[in-house]
Amino acid sequence: MCPSNSIRKKNPLKEFWTEERCYITELLNDPQSPNISIALARVEIDTTTQLHLLRGVQETYVIKKGLGLLEIDDEQISVKENDTILIEANRSQRITNVGNCDLEFYCICIPRFYADCYINLED
Repeated sequence: MCPSNSIRKKNPLKEFWTEERCYITELLNDPQSPNISIALARVEIDTTTQLHLLRGVQETYVIKKGLGLLEIDDEQISVKENDTILIEANRSQRITNVGNCDLEFYCICIPRFYADCYINLED
């Protein structure tokens, strides 16, 4: 049985647009769980996300739907449904939707994502 203090009920999840050029639904991002955050990202067809890095935060992508071309530093990797990709902290990254439907993937950040860790490399 789970202790009641480990169950967190949240308002209905809401997707929002980001300057990163994708939509995000935060599934878990809570100061009471500082070691991890989980979000669902959605990238529209023919869209490339902003080149960025996460300072001090390791991110794992789990591709849920679609096809993408992921760039980590200078390496390009084709990704598809069920692929899992580890992106070490402080590495530049962006992804392009190269499929014919929205690209959806889970973003699992360790420790949890926070706004100040996001560094835009396009400025």
